[in-house]
Amino acid sequence: MRITYIGGPTALVEIGGLRLLTDPTFDAAGGEYRAAAYSLHKTQGPALSRDALGRIDVVLLSHDHHFDNLDTSGRAMLADAGVVLTTQVGAERLGAPAIGLAPWETYDVALPDGGTLRITATPARHGPEGGDRGPVIGFVLERPGDGDGAVYVSGDTVWYDGVAEVARRFAVVVAVLNMGAAHVAVAGPSHLTFTADEGVGFARAFEHASIVPLHYEGWAHFTESRREIEATFVAHALGHRLHWLAPGVPSAFALAAGDQSPRQPPGSSAR
Repeated sequence: MRITYIGGPTALVEIGGLRLLTDPTFDAAGGEYRAAAYSLHKTQGPALSRDALGRIDVVLLSHDHHFDNLDTSGRAMLADAGVVLTTQVGAERLGAPAIGLAPWETYDVALPDGGTLRITATPARHGPEGGDRGPVIGFVLERPGDGDGAVYVSGDTVWYDGVAEVARRFAVVVAVLNMGAAHVAVAGPSHLTFTADEGVGFARAFEHASIVPLHYEGWAHFTESRREIEATFVAHALGHRLHWLAPGVPSAFALAAGDQSPRQPPGSSAR
């Protein structure tokens, strides 16, 4: 499997010849996106343009109603994707080719190199109990019957029982986490995505998973950067579990159980 970091929550995931894209955001830096009670400010553009990516078979869209997960250019590219998997209400808003999934519902995709990729929607909560700014979903990717571990893509969520249940159901060896402790004033003091401390708790619950942070930079409403995330993991002797992706550079990961080390292709380097 290869993951290429594009920016914010957006990454290209390649498994068995299939090309999957998480939460598409391709607008240039400097944009302001106004909602009814707050504004979001984009501070970084994508490492790769939409045109540079080529074919996209599946979009994994955690939710469609926040611009930092689906900006204007990202929304425009959905029509070119083979299928868009998202929340049930999101699919109703977006129309074809969007398909709505409820938590634990599955969707199978044939792999170009043979076999099947099973995509399972997972529970997510976009904020504190009673203050969820969702609905949102995450995703687990696995090839049934091949003995490899699973890939977890969190989407925008905090740590709660629904995420813990993913650890009980799946042997996750790579976890792509939306971190940054996102905050908007309308949500009060509460964070809306993983904090560094929650990331540590996640790493302990998913003890065999490489942790790949996303969504911690590129927007002004993040309250924790790479520095805070890294320092917190190091303080808990878990710094080795973090794997930072260089923008625009593919990083290869083994999915076999017991071998979760990322592998950098020739000529690449992690940030």
